Amino acid sequence: MKNKKLFTYGILFTILIASISYILAQLPLFSSIGALAIAIIISMIYRNTLGYPELLSDGITFVSKKLLRVAIILYGLKLNLYTIATDGLWLLVGGVFVILFSVFLLMFINKLLKGNEDIALLLGFGTGICGAAAIGAVSSIIKSDEEDTAISIGLISLVGTFFALIYTFLYPVVSMTDTVYGMWVGISLHEIAQVVLAGGVSDDSLAYALLAKLSRVFLLVPVSFALMYIWSKRNNSTNDRQKVNFPYFLIGFLLLAVVNTFIDIPSNVSSIVDEIAKFFMIMAMVGLGLNVSFKTLFNKAKAPMVSLLVTSSLLSIITYFVLILF
Repeated sequence: MKNKKLFTYGILFTILIASISYILAQLPLFSSIGALAIAIIISMIYRNTLGYPELLSDGITFVSKKLLRVAIILYGLKLNLYTIATDGLWLLVGGVFVILFSVFLLMFINKLLKGNEDIALLLGFGTGICGAAAIGAVSSIIKSDEEDTAISIGLISLVGTFFALIYTFLYPVVSMTDTVYGMWVGISLHEIAQVVLAGGVSDDSLAYALLAKLSRVFLLVPVSFALMYIWSKRNNSTNDRQKVNFPYFLIGFLLLAVVNTFIDIPSNVSSIVDEIAKFFMIMAMVGLGLNVSFKTLFNKAKAPMVSLLVTSSLLSIITYFVLILF
């Protein structure tokens, strides 16, 4: 009974910090930062001032692992496979380029700087696909520790928000139509929330931004399966018999995408599910942030952050000129 109570208290603890983060994210001063980054920052501050709440660890671990995967599954309801196949097919090709470019360039720069490889790999896929959701999916395949996952999500949330704000300032001066600007936003920014922030300058730009972004989100499934195969081969070639986990939650992600494609789900239901997914993701960020020490953060994050900034900058510049010229 005591363990069940502590397990429940651990979940309630993450709900409390997630709620505070969600409320803060609605305020003008913090709205541009986003609830995910706020949750990680608050939980890191808690861990490094008051210590890790060991008695509540079972509930916190459940949230950081299980609820993160549930949130990723619920993201599937954002996808309409028919729309992507008809209107966004060429964006899928562009998305493949973005993923390959992001992963290989970020890993290359990080290697030159002698940074943490797992964080760089997570950031590469987070940049190329869909931020925190992609990092959560990839981390379960490569079995990165929770500290590396939290650092990666924190970095991509902060850097992605920074770029989204830059895009909104650039909108009046770039020589783009609203539709092309929207595609630029959707093909190059990290998180869906950041795409909405930067792409919301007009209805047309937001529609094309979300189409481009969701085309990249769709690639989470095939990319994850490809990575699982590569990682399994890598382990065999290095005589590492560690089993690669099959990402079963991605099947749920794909099934919900199929449901959303063939069943007309009421908009109010979709909105509720979307809010639940967001809140589960915020709760998961609390659990992950509690595993990060500032000392380790400063030691591990410097090289990956520089790599992320350079890669994101080049990705923005290259995709801008490709869209302008072609």
